[in-house]
Amino acid sequence: MQWKKHFMLLVTSILLVGILAACGNSEKDEAKTGESEEKKVLKLGTSADYAPFEFVDTAKSDEIIGLDIDIVNAIADKLGYEIQAQDIDFNSLPTALENGTVDLVASAMNATEERKKTLDFSDNYYSAANMIVTTKDSTIKTVEDLKGKTVGVQLASVQEELATKLNKDGITMTIEKRNRVNEIVQELMVGRVDAAIIEDEVAKGHLANNETLVAHTIKTDEEAEGYAIAFPKNSDLTEKFNAELKKMKESGELDELIAKWMKSETK
Repeated sequence: MQWKKHFMLLVTSILLVGILAACGNSEKDEAKTGESEEKKVLKLGTSADYAPFEFVDTAKSDEIIGLDIDIVNAIADKLGYEIQAQDIDFNSLPTALENGTVDLVASAMNATEERKKTLDFSDNYYSAANMIVTTKDSTIKTVEDLKGKTVGVQLASVQEELATKLNKDGITMTIEKRNRVNEIVQELMVGRVDAAIIEDEVAKGHLANNETLVAHTIKTDEEAEGYAIAFPKNSDLTEKFNAELKKMKESGELDELIAKWMKSETK
């Protein structure tokens, strides 16, 4: 009977070694293929009311899509991150970064000197102009025509800053602020504002969906506003994302994404 015990121990030992070897090989294989590795999740803040930069096509899904989303996803994938986008009112995005609610923001945001005091930014990835949007029966076509009018702008946006500056420069107007661009357009449609100041590509999207609207580009001697990805102050993500953004510019990948989302109309 003693020999049977030794035999059983030997069989058990062989089986155990085989199992351990199989597990070891499986782990090595998974490490090679990356199947066992989980990407670190980065929380992205964006105001999903700003097509074609960030929006939801409700006819297809509840997913946030757009140029900004594609750019961030492309960079994150190269760096080994996974992006989870959160829809947040534009004026609340800087606070969300500062208190850690999100790790980064891509929302057609300008890297203004005021924002740079509390946030870090990538290089610009897109330059934009502004338009005056009105109904077709309006006589408003230029900045000067806004004098004495009620003008809608998005809260905490560069367009709000522009309207405020125009007021100081003597183009006195009543400024109505709303959280979402869609709300501003709705106010324009029902006559609660005389005009709206909206970024050009976003304005084109609304014109395409509503034939009663027209838009006029605001002429300026200043360089077009640039959009950048925002990060908390001193974030280690800033340099990483900026390096990949630079590669996308050099390779033409960024231009391809811009062409994918932008309208073909001349600005």
